Amino acid sequence: MSDEEYVEQRSISGALLGVVAVALLAALGGLVWSYGLQNHLTAAEQKIAAADQKNAELAQQLEATNARLRATSETLGQSVGMTQKQLELRAQSIIAAQKAATSKLEQAQEATTKQIGAVSTDVASVKTDVGGVKTDVATTKSDLEATKTQLTRVMGDAGVMSGLIATNHDELEVLKHRGDRNYLEFTLQKGAKPTLLSTIKLQLKKADEKHSRYTLVVSSDDRNIEKKDKGLDEPVQFYNGKDPVLYELVVNVIEKNKVSGYLSTPKSTAKATGGQ
Repeated sequence: MSDEEYVEQRSISGALLGVVAVALLAALGGLVWSYGLQNHLTAAEQKIAAADQKNAELAQQLEATNARLRATSETLGQSVGMTQKQLELRAQSIIAAQKAATSKLEQAQEATTKQIGAVSTDVASVKTDVGGVKTDVATTKSDLEATKTQLTRVMGDAGVMSGLIATNHDELEVLKHRGDRNYLEFTLQKGAKPTLLSTIKLQLKKADEKHSRYTLVVSSDDRNIEKKDKGLDEPVQFYNGKDPVLYELVVNVIEKNKVSGYLSTPKSTAKATGGQ
């Protein structure tokens, strides 16, 4: 083999070796790139798996949150519903209480109106009564004036002209109001102990209702004076005292075993309550 061929052959061999070397380098680079890519893919897959797991966790958390929100919403809805019912019941209770209060107020006003009407009626009745009393007073005054004109003076059983004689209680009241003498009313019962009037005592002995006559004993100045068969409204006179003054008694009522009347004494003589 010639040198040129040898050189050419060596050139070809060197080129082939270079190609092979380049191919080997390329293959090696491909392997390295593939390995790196595989590592990158593995890491990416891990990241994707982690992301998927995170997403699953987030989804679970979101579902739990949604569940809590739904429960809270339902609870809030129930609470709102209960509050609404309570508000409605409270409103109904307030309305009922207002109606009851209004009814009571109306009843109280009606009762007050009735009471005012009753008071007005009573006031009118009192006014009428006052008018009647005024009329009665006027009538009484008129009767008293008429009674005064009926009072008379008559001769007493001792032969002395008597003072004014009262024949009943009304006339006696007129005499008392005149104030000329003292007037003491009495009632004597037959068989009873002597009755003390002023400074004298009286004791009934007999009462004849049919004939309007009576007999009694007057105890005066330690002596007894019998006044026998005296008549109704007759002035019975006697003197009494250290300086004798005229006493006068009149019987206005004669009943069976009982007489009633009055004793008249001068103003200078002290009054005394009747007794036994």
